[in-house]
Amino acid sequence: MACKLREFVQRVRACKTAAEEREVIAKESAAIRTAFKDDNPKRHRNLLKLMFMHMLGYPTHFGQMECVKLIAGNSFPEKKIGYLGFMLLLDEKQELLMLVTNSIKNDFNNANQFIVGVALCAFANLCSAEMASDLAAEVSKLLQHSNPYVRKKAALCCVKIVRKVPDFGESLLRPAITLLSDKHHGVLISAIKLCIVLCQTNSTLLEQMRKETSNLVEILKNLLTSEYRAEYDCSGISDPLLQIEILRLLRLLGKADADSSDIMSDVLAQVMTNTDARKVPGSAILYECVQTVVHIEATKGLRVLAINVLGHFLSNNDNNIRYVALNMLVKIVALDLQAIQRHRSIVMECLKDADLSIKKRALDLVYALATEDNVKALTKELLEFLMNSSRDLKQDLTMKICSVIQKFASSKLWYIQNMIHLISEAGEFVKSDSLYMLIVIISNTPKLHGYTVRLLYNMVGKWKNQESFALIAIWCIGEYGEMLVNHAGELEIEDPMTITEHEVLDTLEDIAAKSKESINIRVFLLVALLKLSSRYDTCTERIKDMIENYKHSSTLEVQQRAVEFSAIILKYSSIRKVLADRIPALNETVYESKRADGAVAALGPTVRVASPPLFSENHITAPTICTKLSSTDSVNLLDLSIDKEASGQTLDGFSMLQDLLNMDTRSSSKSSPYTGISDIDKNFTEDSKEHPSTSFGNEQFLEMYSAQGPMFPSIVALQTNRLKVLFNFSKPTNNPEITMIHATYLNCSSDLCTDLMLQAAVPKFLLLKLDPASGNILLPNANGTITQCLTVTNTLHGQKPLMMRIRVTCKVNGQEIVEQAQVENFPSGV
Repeated sequence: MACKLREFVQRVRACKTAAEEREVIAKESAAIRTAFKDDNPKRHRNLLKLMFMHMLGYPTHFGQMECVKLIAGNSFPEKKIGYLGFMLLLDEKQELLMLVTNSIKNDFNNANQFIVGVALCAFANLCSAEMASDLAAEVSKLLQHSNPYVRKKAALCCVKIVRKVPDFGESLLRPAITLLSDKHHGVLISAIKLCIVLCQTNSTLLEQMRKETSNLVEILKNLLTSEYRAEYDCSGISDPLLQIEILRLLRLLGKADADSSDIMSDVLAQVMTNTDARKVPGSAILYECVQTVVHIEATKGLRVLAINVLGHFLSNNDNNIRYVALNMLVKIVALDLQAIQRHRSIVMECLKDADLSIKKRALDLVYALATEDNVKALTKELLEFLMNSSRDLKQDLTMKICSVIQKFASSKLWYIQNMIHLISEAGEFVKSDSLYMLIVIISNTPKLHGYTVRLLYNMVGKWKNQESFALIAIWCIGEYGEMLVNHAGELEIEDPMTITEHEVLDTLEDIAAKSKESINIRVFLLVALLKLSSRYDTCTERIKDMIENYKHSSTLEVQQRAVEFSAIILKYSSIRKVLADRIPALNETVYESKRADGAVAALGPTVRVASPPLFSENHITAPTICTKLSSTDSVNLLDLSIDKEASGQTLDGFSMLQDLLNMDTRSSSKSSPYTGISDIDKNFTEDSKEHPSTSFGNEQFLEMYSAQGPMFPSIVALQTNRLKVLFNFSKPTNNPEITMIHATYLNCSSDLCTDLMLQAAVPKFLLLKLDPASGNILLPNANGTITQCLTVTNTLHGQKPLMMRIRVTCKVNGQEIVEQAQVENFPSGV
């Protein structure tokens, strides 16, 4: 036999294991089923137990019909439990609702107001479109019921009807307007809520409702000036919920309508002036009033008053109030920037708040307040704040400061000064394209070369282990190091200083000693030393010794550069000045256009300088070297390049291919057409995957591709649920054997992909060269791309088509992912 409800609840709560609980529930469910079959008169008690089971997550569908039986009963307690079970155990999609429709209709006409109330409540919770159509007329009649309790619930049911069947809105507008004259506040709130929904669903009804603006304004005035009534008072404020609903309706009526906005202006000013903001209900009313002022056609004075209210919120001790104020100010900053500027000091104080969410919203507002007039003072304040900010905020703060500097820079001197200070404090959070742009600006400002290199040299002493700052400092010293010792280009704002060549080299050694783990810094340092060897004549031997110290480095890239640069100093002194020549000024316009087109990929807030063209020392000088050496037979360029055996060109191609693509070692090498493998870009090797590389293949391809347009259709080289690789093609007009492939990598998954690396293999008759990729981090959901240029030379062009096997590896959540594909769908003619 089924037990009592209280006893059943105690049994369930006494269970120590899930299995024990399931056993108790199963036994009671069986007893309840039996009781339902025997038509037990205690069905309401059994239904309550079913509702308890439902809340615990157990199936209770067998009790749905009992709800219908209880609803059809005559007593209020049974109907109340039946309707409660009806709302909990059923949903709008249940066909059983049709059986209840007639019972609900009968209960709407019941003399007991509480029965009418529970019927309306159940209807509002489980009203389907069909039920709304059937009972809309009955509910509409209840809007004129003599009891305010019923009128209030009927108005709320009409809200559900309008949302389910918007066509009923026109028939409900007039009854809703009639309810606005009701003296009962509960009915007024429900009526205003119904009017809001009607205005939101139908623009015609909105126009008709605007005629009632004066009536709504009068209601709001009466609330502000009414005498104290205990039933409506909340912390000394008369019915704040009703005031808020009226303000929301006025917001809809005044939007894009000057006449309605003019009618409500006085009362809005009165609300903002007389409402006590020290109390939570008052703050809620003021916030809604500000929202209304922002959305309507308000006068400038009214908007200034609204902004001052928000500024007063910023001094509140409640974090929630300060947050909503900041959030609103960010949204309306374009309405009256000057009025919000008056509260800038309070906003800056919010940056020091312990709550991170308030800090971030305040930072968004500070960024929005930046103008050409205040950018210098604002940037100075932000940089000072950056020095003491937590790491959680530094990333967003750095990006905002960087954006402000680039957007409102009044001069190149100011731009260089502030960018260098920013990078010295938080260089790890500065995006790579911002670093490149700084180099472009420096190279294009000859008058500031001396000042810039001296500024960087002085700041190195306070270096905070920001790798990007060290890279820029080393790059500038390598390019303009002679200006440190000859006082060239001194400005009036500089303090005189004397620096010797050996002191400069001491500084470079200190940087190297403090950053032993950084491959980037060592590579940049070697390039800078090579350049200084042609400018510091008295320190050539010391520079040579410093370079030779890296000959035995465990990093292949560092070791290779050290060997080559030592050979240049010892054997090829005649061309050393050409190799170490200063790079020409980089084209700002070209760089900006490429950055806008996405040619330079931003790798996110953490800076990893991976093969940046603007940092590449040989990027410009390589063509010059070739020009100088074309008439000289005594110099062998192979001595300046990687040894053939070290590059893997003389090794067995098929063995390398097996190792690369994990092919079955039992396969015969004669059966495979692939006998060679390209040199894989050293940027992605284990030891040196982040070093700056010497390549401008991507730029060449982009210039050719943008000038000539796509000569061949694009193809999808690889497509998985995680990665997608697209190939675009272009060919030089003077050599049909060469095909330039522009590969674009996209991350189709929702996870971040890091350490991206492409490996490729081609048959013997093809020669393949891979240029460095634009990065190695792919943002999720195709939010950004990585590009890479592949140059293929087909020695049997016209006889055999291109074919290639590619393998793409990356890391996702620390796990290595390998995707590979055979590419044979190259367009004809390539």
